[in-house]
Amino acid sequence: MKAKKVLTYFVIVVIACVCALNYELFVFPNSFAPAGLNGICTMIQYLFGINVGYLSLMINVPLAIWIYFAVSKPLAVRSMVFVVVFSLGLVVLEYVDLSAFAYSGESSRILGPLVGGIINGACFTVLLKASSYSGGTDFIASLIHKRRPHYNFFIISFSLNAVVAILSFFVYGYKIEPVLLCIMYCFTSSTITDKLAKSGRSAVRFEIITGHPEEISRDIIHELHHSATLLPGRGMFRGQPTSILICIVNKAQAARLSAIVRSYPHTFAVSSQVGE
Repeated sequence: MKAKKVLTYFVIVVIACVCALNYELFVFPNSFAPAGLNGICTMIQYLFGINVGYLSLMINVPLAIWIYFAVSKPLAVRSMVFVVVFSLGLVVLEYVDLSAFAYSGESSRILGPLVGGIINGACFTVLLKASSYSGGTDFIASLIHKRRPHYNFFIISFSLNAVVAILSFFVYGYKIEPVLLCIMYCFTSSTITDKLAKSGRSAVRFEIITGHPEEISRDIIHELHHSATLLPGRGMFRGQPTSILICIVNKAQAARLSAIVRSYPHTFAVSSQVGE
């Protein structure tokens, strides 16, 4: 248990460093604001030169303390580790010359936000698995949900991102391009998070209607190393008894299970994608 806890914090630290590097390489050089409160911090940095790392600490530390007492102590601690490492990473990287690696839209303005959104989405997926927040919008949504559980997190997040996108029009020289880049970054990040989160815990559920439950179950156990749940059933057309096997397998095993089903007479199955 202790080793798992140490590994969790190690992963959070690594992800925080990657996120800080992502901002330095793909966000700041392309003059656009990313999603959430960090987007507002990025615009303040652009206007007044105050490092996002300092601004992130100023905003997130009070919110993390609030989360600690109002929502969850372990969640607040894990999230605070991310916020501190991410903020310190931005402060340190300000003094590191990354011009040789940073992408500033030399050939295409969309590549920076696109790659930045992909990296952010992948990092956010790992944070979710580590039961940690990235601060900002996550903290606010968690606090609101604690008091108003019926409020929709996605509406809160969308509203804040919409404000960031609109403000970026005025901050970055009254141009529509930064607004579009912000939207692209948000869309890419959320899409990658959704795809990775689903792919990591998806499987295929089979409901097999058959008169050979013992034989099929034996094949499933021996060939696929899975089990099945047997339920009694009754065909409503003729009123005859039948058996229903419910089995969940990996996507790669779906074709083999279909072949097993086809090898038995008077047997058919219905399959569907399932998540967690």
